[in-house]
Amino acid sequence: MKTRVVVLGAGFGGLELSTVLSEAIGNDLDLTLIDKNDSFVFGFSKLDLMFGHTTSDAVRIPYKRIAKRGVRFRQENVKSIDPDARRVVTNRETYDADALVVALGADYDTSATPGLAEGGYEFYSIGGAERLRGVLDRFSKGHAIVGVASAPFKCPPAPTEAALLLHDHLKARGVRNACEISYVMPFPAPIPPSPETSRALVAAFAERDIRYFPGRSVRSLDPRRRVAILDNDVEMPYDLFLGVPKHRVPDVVTESGMTEDGWIPVSPATLKTRYPNVYAVGDVASADVPKAGMFAEAAARVVAASIIADVKGSEHPQDFDGAGSCYIEFGSGLVGRVDMNFLSEPSPKGVFMEPSVALSEEKRRFADMRVARWFGE
Repeated sequence: MKTRVVVLGAGFGGLELSTVLSEAIGNDLDLTLIDKNDSFVFGFSKLDLMFGHTTSDAVRIPYKRIAKRGVRFRQENVKSIDPDARRVVTNRETYDADALVVALGADYDTSATPGLAEGGYEFYSIGGAERLRGVLDRFSKGHAIVGVASAPFKCPPAPTEAALLLHDHLKARGVRNACEISYVMPFPAPIPPSPETSRALVAAFAERDIRYFPGRSVRSLDPRRRVAILDNDVEMPYDLFLGVPKHRVPDVVTESGMTEDGWIPVSPATLKTRYPNVYAVGDVASADVPKAGMFAEAAARVVAASIIADVKGSEHPQDFDGAGSCYIEFGSGLVGRVDMNFLSEPSPKGVFMEPSVALSEEKRRFADMRVARWFGE
């Protein structure tokens, strides 16, 4: 009998998990990878889209390219999840699993921030990034705010990158002197576990005359008055608002009964849920790591090793170490990198690599390697 694995979500976590299991037990594997979308997009591509450096067609990698032993991709909408029975119902079929992995990511709740939909723009979705492309090309004077509605949110460096790249965009168009840029975010520092990285980013803000408001979130917008209202009741007038909406699990996950405090609780060491042979990885889980692709990828390898151990009757794999890296766009073609370990004792640790052209090229190679690994034979 082949091992039946159902993976919900084909992001970093789902793709890496499917690849590892295919390589290890492909002939004995019956893995169904389900996603509502027809293609994969790297998160950082959305910044390239909004600033006009690429097109949506160029950044989409079709899931139909997946060619892995024992793996089949299905573009379907998940309608219900029964974690007790490890049963998933989609708009087309019902799937029963020996091991179920929930990697559905996080959705954006724009309505949770009053006025955001009417008076601002979000740039975390493909559609939002595409809409901003024309808006940014027309913005020539006034106050632009990059603001985060609440934490946690995907890819913590992303709004920082947006502020820095907005500076570059306006400067290239010759209108930077007519514009102000402010950045509002709920963390006390841009990258709290890495003081060195945070110092470099705060210095970059100062060099570019970007006003920085740490430890604050955007509670609402008043579109009529063009004012952003922060969580301490301070009002900030704006002409352009680029927002990171509140994140939440997809409705189908909430309806499954798996969540606590808004997310699926998991063992930090194994990514196991309280349901036997049910795991959660990536943005949907409450693991003590950032909601970022490289951490979901690392967590998926731990889950894959656990499933392989069950199939082969081997020893339990090493625990998840909470390690991962994030590339950070500093503008002017320079990219930095921070290597983090969030489960280190006594506290999370980060090592910063100064921004360089070489790291920009490394980031490109990183993406190319993932495409080849996840979508190749």
